Amino acid sequence: MIDGVETLRKLTLATMRVTGLAALARPFLGGIGVILMLHRVTAAPAKPLDLNGHLAVRPDFLDAVLTDMRRQGYRFVSMDEAVRLVKQPDGGAPFATITLDDGYRDNLTEALPIFEKHQTPFTIYIAPGLIGGDVDLWWEVIEDVVTVKDKVLLATEGGAVTWGARTRPEKAKTFHRLMGHLSGGVSESEQHGVVSSLGRLPYFDLLERSRSLLMCWDEIRSIEAHPLGTIGAHTVNHYALRRLDEATARAEIAEAACMLERELGVRPRHMAYPYGFAKAVGEREARLAEEVGFVSAVTTRHGLIHAEHAGYLHALPRLSLNGRYQSISHVRTMLSGLTVAMANRGRRVVTM
Repeated sequence: MIDGVETLRKLTLATMRVTGLAALARPFLGGIGVILMLHRVTAAPAKPLDLNGHLAVRPDFLDAVLTDMRRQGYRFVSMDEAVRLVKQPDGGAPFATITLDDGYRDNLTEALPIFEKHQTPFTIYIAPGLIGGDVDLWWEVIEDVVTVKDKVLLATEGGAVTWGARTRPEKAKTFHRLMGHLSGGVSESEQHGVVSSLGRLPYFDLLERSRSLLMCWDEIRSIEAHPLGTIGAHTVNHYALRRLDEATARAEIAEAACMLERELGVRPRHMAYPYGFAKAVGEREARLAEEVGFVSAVTTRHGLIHAEHAGYLHALPRLSLNGRYQSISHVRTMLSGLTVAMANRGRRVVTM
């Protein structure tokens, strides 16, 4: 689904490119490297409503991005090497490192062959609660709910509400209402119960369908054992940490490292904050990640990496490879740093 905001953004990206502004900005704003962010990599057709389409890119697009970035002179490195280069810049070519959130199975089946083709290191951030089924990929579940239902009945503190989902516009509107309710209308710990009540239909278990999208522990172990692969932590239950009290937030971060170490035999050195935007993570969470012992932590803030990030290793921004913007020219424009300055009120160095 394409809305006016998306169209305007694409027009802005095109204008930056054709006017030469992006090329002029790159020497000043391009930084020393970039951390790329992905979720899904799949050639499978989009779901009928494509409401989570921003989370998925095609394998051929990923292949083209890696090819084009190498031609531009980027060197692809692991997260360990990226941290070293931030702390000790060597004046060489800009670096790039690839990260993927949540542990979708297509990371193994469809993305890994691309990484092997290019001999590109990558890191996948895993939330053990998602893998174990204690919490759900709720954004996937509710897309399926509004796809199959004509109306959605939701119990709230103010009483039951019914939202229509008969037409495509109604389904999109109800999807976004549910997104808002689950991310702000209930507590993080209550999310699972609400999603379960919506997703368990008499004729189909939408929860199980969403869980089938994720890797199992044996598959995650195969990634950790792969010479190009690294497993990082994504907290235990994929909660928005800033909504939790400090003790609970610390436990989410620390216990994820312990659980992953028990499952994989290796303690993760890097983490990604769930959601990663301002309402989900702030300076407190960066402090906790450092205190727990992670070497780095990444957000979803739109930004490139600069030498100044040596002092903010637990607040590193990323550049999203977004399913709505699968164009090499768009990626080149974003790598110039011009979109970073525009999105962050003129800031070149993005942290929290």
